[in-house]
Amino acid sequence: MASSPTLRRRRLSWRLRELREQAGLTADEVTDRAHQRGAQRWSPSKITRIERNEWIRPKVEDVEMLLDIYEVTDQDDRDACVALAKQARRRGWWVGYSDVLGRGALTGLEVEASVIRTFELAVVPGLLQTEEYARAMIRGGGITDEDEVERRVEARMMRQQILSRADAPRYWATIDEAALRKIPAAALREQVSHLLQVQRSTLRVQVLPDAAGLHAGMMGPFVIMDFPSDPSVVYIEGHTSQTFHEEPEDVERYNLLYTYVQAAALSVDDSTAFLESLLESHP
Repeated sequence: MASSPTLRRRRLSWRLRELREQAGLTADEVTDRAHQRGAQRWSPSKITRIERNEWIRPKVEDVEMLLDIYEVTDQDDRDACVALAKQARRRGWWVGYSDVLGRGALTGLEVEASVIRTFELAVVPGLLQTEEYARAMIRGGGITDEDEVERRVEARMMRQQILSRADAPRYWATIDEAALRKIPAAALREQVSHLLQVQRSTLRVQVLPDAAGLHAGMMGPFVIMDFPSDPSVVYIEGHTSQTFHEEPEDVERYNLLYTYVQAAALSVDDSTAFLESLLESHP
C-alpha cells in the first residue's frame, strides 16, 4: 500500500492531542511552557491548528518540544512521533497539482484507505469518471480556461490509479439516478459502459432510483474512508469548502446514513440491469 503523508500528519495530530490531554495541560499552558523554552511565536491557536491537522509540513523540532512539554520520556513513543513528523513532510504526487487540488487532503487520504464508500446525488463519483465526462462536468462547473480544465482532468485520472493497484481499496459507490440523467449525451455511453466494466467483487456500483422517493441521502453527498490502523473519516465537499468529520459519533452517524441509502438503492444485479437498460435507450 502506498504511504500517505496526509494520513501520517493526521495520525500525528491525534497523537499530540492525546499526549496533551494525558499531561492535563490546556493550550494556554502549553504556550506558556513553549515561551519558557524560547519559542515566543507559539500561541494557543497554533496548538489548536496542530491538533486539528491544519498544518502543512510539521517541523520535527516543534514536535520534539511538545514531547518535552508533555514529559514523554519513553523513547519508543518519542521515536514514533518524530518518525511521523518526518514522513508527514514528504510530498505526495498531488503536491504537483496544488493549483487545482489545493492541499489535496482528500487525495492524500484516498491513497491509504482500505475501504471507501461514497454517495453521490448529482454527479458520478470522481474515482469512477471517464475523461470526457470529467471534462464536461468541470466545464459545467464554470471553469472556462481550457488549460485548467485539462489539469483538473489529468489530476482526476491520476487519483483513479488507486483502484487499479494490487492492494486497491474496497470501493462501494451508491449513485442517485439524477446523476445518471445529468450525464451529457456525448459522454453517456462511455461513462455508463465504464460503470458496468468496473464492477467486480471489490468494487460495487449501486443505483438509487427515482422510484425510491425521498431517502436518507437527500441532504447531500458524502464519502466514508476506513483505514487499516487509523480512525475512519467522513468527507463532505461544498462549493467553497471541504469538511472532514473524524469524531467517532459523527462517523457512526454517517455509517448509519450510508446503510439507509444502500437499503433504498437497487441491488448490485438490479443496478447492473438498470445501467444496461440506460445504454439500450441511448444507442
